Amino acid sequence: MAHQHPHDRHGGHSHSHGNHSHSHSNPSKEEIDRLEADHFYHIVSTFKQYESYSLSANNRRRKDFHRMPLPHQKLLEETVGWKSRLREVDRFISLNAEVLRDIVSDVDIYGMGDLYAPDRQQLEEDNQESSSSSDPLKQETLEPPSLFHSAPHPSHSGQSSAPKNSSTQPSEPLPPHPYDNLQQKQKKRKQKAITDFDMDKMRSTLKQFSRDWSVEGAAEREVCYKPMLDALLYHFSDVPEQDRVNIRVLVPGAGLARLAWEAAKLGFACQGNEFSHFMLLASYFVLNRTERINQHTIYPYVHSFSNAPSTSHFLRPISFPDVLPADLPENSDFSLVAGDFVEVYGVTDEDEAKERNNDDHGGYGKESQEGKWNAVLTCFFIDTAKDIIEYLNIIHRVLVPGGVWINLGPLLWHYENNNTGDLSIEITLEDVKLLSKKIGFEIYNERTIVSTYTSDGKSMLRHEYQCAFWVAKKT
Repeated sequence: MAHQHPHDRHGGHSHSHGNHSHSHSNPSKEEIDRLEADHFYHIVSTFKQYESYSLSANNRRRKDFHRMPLPHQKLLEETVGWKSRLREVDRFISLNAEVLRDIVSDVDIYGMGDLYAPDRQQLEEDNQESSSSSDPLKQETLEPPSLFHSAPHPSHSGQSSAPKNSSTQPSEPLPPHPYDNLQQKQKKRKQKAITDFDMDKMRSTLKQFSRDWSVEGAAEREVCYKPMLDALLYHFSDVPEQDRVNIRVLVPGAGLARLAWEAAKLGFACQGNEFSHFMLLASYFVLNRTERINQHTIYPYVHSFSNAPSTSHFLRPISFPDVLPADLPENSDFSLVAGDFVEVYGVTDEDEAKERNNDDHGGYGKESQEGKWNAVLTCFFIDTAKDIIEYLNIIHRVLVPGGVWINLGPLLWHYENNNTGDLSIEITLEDVKLLSKKIGFEIYNERTIVSTYTSDGKSMLRHEYQCAFWVAKKT
């Protein structure tokens, strides 16, 4: 099911895939709507429960501090101020949570309507719990569950490396953390529990704000987005700037939509497409609910102390947006469509004709995308395919004759070795190019661009992709 949200100028790689599936072979419209609403509610709940999860993770550090020999505790505290550092982390987690709760404060933006109504009261209860569950200054001795993404490091012998000769446990039992009550309530409601996987998506969303809408992310955007936009401008260099609004550009896997916004800023009619509700909620917020530059501040690197040169490194703030999203040309045409790329853009003329002649689909409308687009920009996207040939066929089919496909990204096949039974075909870069030519593309302007993705530029660890860049013309 696709939902379209035009972003009014006056109002909007860690790729994230929806983790829900339709278990019935031919579900009814009502069943699909209910599943979609359930999944949406689960994502909103993840936003709401970020604070409890993240504070619990930080409390793990407190527990481990009290497991150290007392002389070690004293030395660590006197030298680096460990307790005050953890209180600062608590504070910044809570500030992150304020922004995340604001993002999901309006649950009607996707038109769930009455389908979502049964969960509204519970969602508000969750929100109140997550808002009042923890005063960071009162959590010095709370013991968290083991739920964070950092794996323990055993000793070389395989045994625990914790000291055995010290009495380091608190003198009184640690009280239960609010997260324990959350787990019990989830079981009682029989709702799908929020997992580490969900929270990893949540943390990635915070980093995505940095990549797409902050000053700090400008370096990555310069490496990734600028070559694509330059190629777009070059291909349509014969089109006067005032006429670019007649050139339709599609950006699948739009994430937080900065690349799509930049194309619209240049005057092109641009539509982003995104499947992840994490990304959709966040992009709607930044595009439609921000009124000034650097209106919001988050701390996306506060969750991990690893590879940190200093405390100021992971406690540094990131403000967004670095530009005003409403600052688009007067006649701009910019929208974001929610839905699976294959389901939304894979509709053919034949599919649309069948839909018009069939009254049994409960009002589901299919609109053909054949030959509707002048350009397709794929940035860190094509490796999200289960069947890459399907992606290539759709990209080719939606383009007008002579239309252009501009690609940049690696081939980190996202469904490789999945445990969900999803189809996954992993091929080489050479294979992708051969198939593209076979399908009907003329590839040129090929080169390798070294890039990071939501990278922490101040970290001691740096992952780089040798990204394949090309421009391809539909023949």
